Amino acid sequence: MTIILIVLAVIVLAVIWIFNSLVALRNRTREAWADIEVQLKRRYDLIPNLVNTVKGYATHESSAFENVTKARSMAMGASGPTAKHAEAENMLTGALKSLFAIAEAYPDLKANQNFLALQNELSDTENKVQAARRFYNANVRDLNTKIEVFPSNIIASTFGFKQTEFFDLPDADVAQRPVEVKF
Repeated sequence: MTIILIVLAVIVLAVIWIFNSLVALRNRTREAWADIEVQLKRRYDLIPNLVNTVKGYATHESSAFENVTKARSMAMGASGPTAKHAEAENMLTGALKSLFAIAEAYPDLKANQNFLALQNELSDTENKVQAARRFYNANVRDLNTKIEVFPSNIIASTFGFKQTEFFDLPDADVAQRPVEVKF
């Protein structure tokens, strides 16, 4: 009888430990997503200032400004770590590359201190977004692995833990192509 109680106690403790580790991983993943959202919000806030600065120098490039504004709106409207959100962020990145390519054609703009400060801030923010994405995806990997492996998969399915989607570039080939700029 004592052996049965000991075995049951070990099983209960194992279930509690696995459940708690799943909760911790899920919370770390949520925290990592919140970090991405903070950096994306910072990025969204910088973009209008950057566009307005470039507009002052390159008034005839209205389609590029519209593309950045449209891409920013789409990215801000997307929610959660989904493929649709990642695609919207990639469109915004491409539109920003076009904007910076346009800026290359205007030496006065490239020397403008406000533009340089905004460009540096945006570059810093892009680096932080990438770091936050890597951290988030590492947490997603750990959570998804824990949900899939035995015996934690039994506990995960019993308590309704679901796999989480990675926040990746849906088409890395598109993101690596050079931006086409027409004058």
